[in-house]
Amino acid sequence: MGRYRNPVLPGCHPDPSICRVGDDFYLVTSSFEYLPGLPLHTSTNLVDWSPLGHALHRPGQLDLGGLASSRGLYAPTIRHHDDTFFVVCTVVGPDDGGWAGRTGHFVVTARDAAGPWSDPVWIDGVGGFDPSLTFDGDRVWLVGTEPMAEPRWRGHTGVWLVELDPGSLQPLGAPAVIWEGAMLGAVWAEGPHVLPRPGGGWMLVAAEGGTARDHAVCVAYADSITGPYEGDPGNPRLSHRDLGGTAAIASVGHADLVDDGAGRTWATVLATRLTEGADGLLGRQTHLVPVGWEERRPVFAPGIGRVGEVVEAEGVPDQLPPAEEFGDGFASGRFDAAWNGVGRHPEEFASFLDLGAEGWAVSLDGGAEPSSLAPQSFLGRRLPAADADVTLTLELPGPHMRAGLLLRTSELAHLELGLNGAGRVSCVLTDDGVPTTLGDGQLNGLSRGEAVELTVEIRGLGLRAFVDGTFVVEADTSPLVPNPASGFVGVWVGPVAVGAPEDRVRVREVVITPR
Repeated sequence: MGRYRNPVLPGCHPDPSICRVGDDFYLVTSSFEYLPGLPLHTSTNLVDWSPLGHALHRPGQLDLGGLASSRGLYAPTIRHHDDTFFVVCTVVGPDDGGWAGRTGHFVVTARDAAGPWSDPVWIDGVGGFDPSLTFDGDRVWLVGTEPMAEPRWRGHTGVWLVELDPGSLQPLGAPAVIWEGAMLGAVWAEGPHVLPRPGGGWMLVAAEGGTARDHAVCVAYADSITGPYEGDPGNPRLSHRDLGGTAAIASVGHADLVDDGAGRTWATVLATRLTEGADGLLGRQTHLVPVGWEERRPVFAPGIGRVGEVVEAEGVPDQLPPAEEFGDGFASGRFDAAWNGVGRHPEEFASFLDLGAEGWAVSLDGGAEPSSLAPQSFLGRRLPAADADVTLTLELPGPHMRAGLLLRTSELAHLELGLNGAGRVSCVLTDDGVPTTLGDGQLNGLSRGEAVELTVEIRGLGLRAFVDGTFVVEADTSPLVPNPASGFVGVWVGPVAVGAPEDRVRVREVVITPR
């Protein structure tokens, strides 16, 4: 009997999909507008996960430049077939279509999940989002979600299925709707996976209720992969929708299942964590749930029926304790797998500097304002804990630049503790696109290249900002909380540089300490 703590992937890791190859498990999650995209993790025991890289890991592989937050890379699925890994995903653009990049479903492949991954193979003639692949012998099927052409209620979607040519991965016909939700009037039947059912036949696992408090996991069964599918009479099979605002875990849904090779089944699901009844800054995270079987029907978290914060289960070891601190002084000369840029790769705006006896630094080119859709110079990573201290050490920027520490939910919602070339410090909260200066001050006697330490102490939705250990301001970060109305993406944190591309600022170190 082992004991582990959820989430098994902390920080904004929504829409998890999982597969097993031999003794190793592989997991992919959504990444929206961030690049490199589609982060991959690997594990040998399901509870301790290590970053492996990204399915979209190099410039030129796929363009996301100019996309607004909460668009981009939606709900990938990872599968392994014929000695090859497949990741299928959707690029979702703006509702008005006003974006020059390519949208739709694509597949990337690799022999080794660590890469390199192929360029995208685009799947023509199929709309919607949340795609998943099913391999049945030498046949390949694509399942996904799309709003119904003639909706009978708000949020009425259909789960469709289409066979693909196994060589070209192009549709062999028109998609056919196989599911419209377990409940009459159910909103957003989505996130589907078609999986073999124990004992024969097929099982459709899908989310519904929308990816917020009413989220749920529902199941349906069919003898043929093309249907008809009959809903489980106990639907939803897993949900926290009835627990109210006092629950610690909410918005449970978007399940994928995997067998562990030893006769046990597990599900990965997304869920949010509540603090005093309110959603926090981290967004949707990856949680692990044991699954039993009764009469060929899945039972999620047997005997409990909920996603636990601490779970005791057979088949997993005691989980290793989380790292107490992350620190990057950039001495490796490369960006680790957790660093991202908005719509472009870090290598496109940041470079490494060997400062000799002074160590290493990253040089950030000047970029657009954090509220802009133009190319930004934000080197961010997922905020890993609801309570955390983040310290950035950077040099005083040039006279025409501003640089600092950014907490980013989107271009419309972010908080910046910034420093300009004249030594002026300001803490600015942007809420729904409107900036408000919460506090400012002047650092005197600094010279170009002198190091300054910027720190934010995050405690739930409260924040305290410091410069070189001196308190600057206290802030309420509620405007940064992600929600379906304003955006799906949790908070990323890291250094930002604003100015002309030829202007540069040196970042010495980033330290993130969960509390």
